[in-house]
Amino acid sequence: MSALAGIKVLDLTSMVSGPVAAMMLADQGADVIKVEPTTGEQMRHIGPTVNKVTAAFFSCNRGKRSIAVDLKSEEGKKILFDLVRDADVLIQNFRPGAIERMGFGESVLRELNKKLIYVSINGFGEEGPYAHKRVYDPVIQALSCATDIQADRTTGRPQMFRIIIADKVTAITAAQAISTALYAREKSGEGQHIRLSMLDAMLSLFWPEAMAGLTYADKEFDVRKFQGVMDLIYETQDRFITAGAISDKEWAGMCRALGREDLIDHPQFKTAQDRFTNNSERKEITAEEIRKWSSEEILARFDAEGVPCAPIIDRSELLAHEQIVANGSVERLHFEAFGEVRQARHPARFDKTPARVQRPAPRLGEHGREVLTALGYSESAIDALVKAGTVLD
Repeated sequence: MSALAGIKVLDLTSMVSGPVAAMMLADQGADVIKVEPTTGEQMRHIGPTVNKVTAAFFSCNRGKRSIAVDLKSEEGKKILFDLVRDADVLIQNFRPGAIERMGFGESVLRELNKKLIYVSINGFGEEGPYAHKRVYDPVIQALSCATDIQADRTTGRPQMFRIIIADKVTAITAAQAISTALYAREKSGEGQHIRLSMLDAMLSLFWPEAMAGLTYADKEFDVRKFQGVMDLIYETQDRFITAGAISDKEWAGMCRALGREDLIDHPQFKTAQDRFTNNSERKEITAEEIRKWSSEEILARFDAEGVPCAPIIDRSELLAHEQIVANGSVERLHFEAFGEVRQARHPARFDKTPARVQRPAPRLGEHGREVLTALGYSESAIDALVKAGTVLD
């Protein structure tokens, strides 16, 4: 039995932040009903499709059921109210104020269901000059200093993570918060409103080391000068690798592996603080030495000395990499309408209540009749809703 079996989640979200949070709950056994407009949410329309489902939409929405409803109509509003009455969680990521204008604000739905966990995800927060701006991941990267953290160390030019990172960090934060709220409800019997912004989620992620220079108010410093101009990417004779040494033991091991024992007690590198202070010089010497070796030989030498290291692989190598295979990190699933579908395995491995992909991502409105029938709607009533365009069949 899955950990969240019996939990009903209404997912009114679109794109990535909300959908991925709800997908994680679905993996853990929750019955997630994706409530979409009759045109489908935006991620359905980005990229090529298999069985009318894009790859990105599949990965963000696996395990869910879909009902497509015109929530502007009175009949559509009634459907959502009916769904809310026995729901445990509702997640929405409209801009602040939009859900209230639609008639589904937290105070309204709380009257229908006192135990509801109501989750509001937004870009910047609910107040302030940016609160009502439209937002996508790059905008949050810009404002959270992600672009400064990723900046080219030589030119200083800001750079972005080439993935949708802010949305996914927010999704993980939301899923954790929802689980906590469900646990709190078990003790108190009360639902609550969870509010979180993508901006806050990213700042929380970055703070420990990237914002270390801002942590102590009377001791501010520019952390960038200690990061140097190089990342921990080194070129060998045949490919790129990464290797790092933080502790004294690791540094000594790295020096021995490189045949540079003279650097172990070098005054610039003798302690962890020395190596931190003289980071650029240390990396330059390390790069020069690593370049003399083949990747296979130097990685073996690093391993023998206990130095953290790995080859830098590209996506074409991922599925066959020995550690990925050993972990079972990528699941190969078979669904009749999709064929083989590869998905990253749910990262948390529960020994009593395992998480798994419960079902494929839904086609738009695929489960509308099923959901409405469970709510007590008759077949003729459902036919009327479909004919009126309130529900997509």
